[in-house]
Amino acid sequence: MQITETTNEGLKRAYALTIPASDIEKKIDAEIKKVAPQMNMPGFRPGKVPANLVRKMHGEQLHAQVINDTIRDSVDALMKDKELRPAMQPAIELGQDYEQGKDAVVTVNLEVLPEVEAPEVEGMKLERLTVPVEDSAVDETIGRIAEGNKSYKDAAKTRKAKDGDQLIIDFVGRVDGVEFEGGKAEDTPLVIGSGTFIPGFEDQLTGAKTGDEKTITVTFPADYQAKDLAGKEAEFDITVKAVKVETESKIDDDFAKGLGLEGIDKLKELVRGQLEQETAGLTRTQMKRQLLDTLAAGHDFPVPEGMVDAEFQQIWAQLMQEAQGEEDTEAALKQIEEEKDDYRSIAERRVRLGLLLSEIGQKNGVEISGQEMNMLMQQAAQQYREEDRERFLQYVQQDPMAAAQLRAPLYEDKVVDFLFEKAEITDREVTREELEAAIEADAEEEASKAKKPAAKKAPAKKAAAKKAPAKKAPAKKADDAEAKPAAKKAPAKKPAAKKAPAKKPAAKTAAAKPAAAKKAPAKKAPAKKAPAKKAPAKKPAAKK
Repeated sequence: MQITETTNEGLKRAYALTIPASDIEKKIDAEIKKVAPQMNMPGFRPGKVPANLVRKMHGEQLHAQVINDTIRDSVDALMKDKELRPAMQPAIELGQDYEQGKDAVVTVNLEVLPEVEAPEVEGMKLERLTVPVEDSAVDETIGRIAEGNKSYKDAAKTRKAKDGDQLIIDFVGRVDGVEFEGGKAEDTPLVIGSGTFIPGFEDQLTGAKTGDEKTITVTFPADYQAKDLAGKEAEFDITVKAVKVETESKIDDDFAKGLGLEGIDKLKELVRGQLEQETAGLTRTQMKRQLLDTLAAGHDFPVPEGMVDAEFQQIWAQLMQEAQGEEDTEAALKQIEEEKDDYRSIAERRVRLGLLLSEIGQKNGVEISGQEMNMLMQQAAQQYREEDRERFLQYVQQDPMAAAQLRAPLYEDKVVDFLFEKAEITDREVTREELEAAIEADAEEEASKAKKPAAKKAPAKKAAAKKAPAKKAPAKKADDAEAKPAAKKAPAKKPAAKKAPAKKPAAKTAAAKPAAAKKAPAKKAPAKKAPAKKAPAKKPAAKK
């Protein structure tokens, strides 16, 4: 094989690989000799089919297989011979004028990872902002739990329902005189003024008494989730079976037992643990941003454009999605477009930090174990339909880039934890509001710093957060500033035309959702994926 370097500019490399026709033919002959003994053909004893007949019948298929295998092996040899570290999957192309019997010319275009000097990790100075969980915060949270778990008792039968009262109703809904799916229910609780049913439904029940029978007319919102009902007028026959008034929630052992706990002390313990977990997460986010700022300030090196493009596309997709949720979508999109260059600068900063963290991790032996990787794959597989999960696992196992993308967030966290262990950390108590403000200021400062080249030397200590710039920060997640570590070197392979299986679709909403049930206590429940089948339509007219 002849290797000719055609491009060597910055991190970009391009090569032309010339594979002699004689080498390809030798491999085809070897394949024919391998498969001939396994073939059966009328008129020949098993395994005695002549090679020329095997070539005539299967030569085209064997040639395609040999070409693919030869290209893959040649690219692997190129990477090894030139000691290349591809930043992303190389672009590999066989010359269009190639035909069997001719030399094969393969072009390989890629960007390589830059040489990054890992910094010394000892003695880095960081400040950890901590938030003590006060008894008052625990009591306030339990108060909100009580507010969300109101109880009601029967009122006098002569009482006219007003805001805050709960009605127990039966109803039947019709559109154009015909009952619709999900428009009928019995013993449905409805709190007047809660806004859980479509506009006009609750208002027309104000003043109702136990035993009343009413017919009301409402119009479904134009954006109602059940398209066959959206914007249509509906008539509901309603029977008021009871009017109930709110009872005062006494926060005691009985209240806690009503939530399935042993008593009020256990409820306080759980709430305190949840608050401590929340503030610990915020503390880690703030300290991680300090760490990344310190690293970014001391390092400036070129980064692969392909990696920046990929990171920018992720940021851009998130921004587009957020803009669709804004009241003035057009104005939001216009502002984002005006700041496009700023977001690309942020993408470049994150890629640079990711490469730096990757180099630190590799230099210091930070690894993800096989067990950890298997857990990551199993967790990711849960996002897909059950019948697609095995296909997703095979996809990740066979595609090095997909595996690298999956492991990247965990690898970054492990490197960050390693750096925290080596740093000199001082603690300072603050309020939760001060901690959240510090995180927000850091996010805005990231956007500002990303526009400027990094200094060659890190400053002695982090400067105080500057006043927020007028421009919108790019992302609102708590860990938005986190960089993604670069994938470790993957074997160079010709990109396969594989696709990951489609993720689970969101569960379909019933034609009309039920009125809101009592709110769950503030315990953190494990996240569950909605099943990919239609929910039963039981109750009508809930607000979207």
